Amino acid sequence: MIERAMPFWLTAWRKFRRDPLALAGLSGALLLIFFAIYAPLISNSRPLMVVDENGWSMPFLSVLFAPDSTETTVECGFNYLMLWLPIALLLRIIMKKTKLRRALWIVLIIFSLALLIPFLTSKPRLDKTDYLAQREDPTKTMIFTINPYGPFEQKGKPHERPSITHWMGTDNIGRDITARMFYGARVSLAVGLTATTLALLIGTAIGLCSGYFGGKFDLITMRLVEIVICFPSFLLLLILMSMFRDYKFEQSILVIIAVIGLTDWIGVCRLVRGEVLKARMLPYISSCEVAGMPVWRLMVFHLLPNISGPILISFTFGIVGAIVAESGLSFLGFGVQAPTASWGGLLRQAFDDPFYCWPLTLFPGLALFFAVCSFNFVGEGLRKIFDPKTENRSST
Repeated sequence: MIERAMPFWLTAWRKFRRDPLALAGLSGALLLIFFAIYAPLISNSRPLMVVDENGWSMPFLSVLFAPDSTETTVECGFNYLMLWLPIALLLRIIMKKTKLRRALWIVLIIFSLALLIPFLTSKPRLDKTDYLAQREDPTKTMIFTINPYGPFEQKGKPHERPSITHWMGTDNIGRDITARMFYGARVSLAVGLTATTLALLIGTAIGLCSGYFGGKFDLITMRLVEIVICFPSFLLLLILMSMFRDYKFEQSILVIIAVIGLTDWIGVCRLVRGEVLKARMLPYISSCEVAGMPVWRLMVFHLLPNISGPILISFTFGIVGAIVAESGLSFLGFGVQAPTASWGGLLRQAFDDPFYCWPLTLFPGLALFFAVCSFNFVGEGLRKIFDPKTENRSST
């Protein structure tokens, strides 16, 4: 009896699961993503529900669909995921127990499109109601989040120390650091994941074409890449961000994502080109060419899957670089602009006296350290899976 071959992804997951550091890194990365997506349900100054003599209401919903922030695109994106993920997970569980998978996929698509409607049609509404001051009103029943503060409200005194009221203290104008840490995770992950994905797409496309076609195309492409390498990447980021600041573009996170994504593709391009040059001479590529397979199909369905390991490893390490770059830009004042919360911006507030403002130094610093270690451990775990030499060295 012939045994059925185990899928590669299942074999890779079993190897990955046996690495405690990689598993710890994956858990840490998923925890950061969870806090970023569900930040409004963890820290929010507007109550989840208010019950009074006039009925009940949910004030926090209006902020979900129309955030009172300058970075509306990123906030709406995370809020969309917060509402979409539970339904998608529920439908996925139902799919495993029923044969109506095609119908459920249609339901999921319809739900995904319908959920976009309130985000596209809702407009920001000015609401200056102090719900925290109304908590003692006996005629109202209010249900707040675990941390009843938002990232923008000044509900405390400047530089309060950590306490039961403000778990991580307050910043230099009395805003709750805990709330700003949760919402700052959204900024770091949005920049890290989106900018790295953009760089990955650009670098993979150029490297794939350069390595496969070779000749003059490869010669010209690599010379252009070498020209771009000559510019210090962080200095280039500073110059571009300062230019965009002169135009007072409010969506500063989108600018950072575009700038990092358009400057960090060089390493991915060279990596993909090298892998394609090695795979280009293998027999299965020659067989595809002899069979008359279209070039685009050969590259997308045959070359790309066989070099996906190094690309995936580069992606995890690239996330770390993008998060650190965004924090560095925000620390220098060229990144995410106030009042949007970011870890680098919190560190900048402690620059004048880091010892007196130790909550602003400690907690953002620990968050950055945690994020960097988590994604680095995931990258190391993937490297051990896709690089047999590494596994052999570790076993000996």
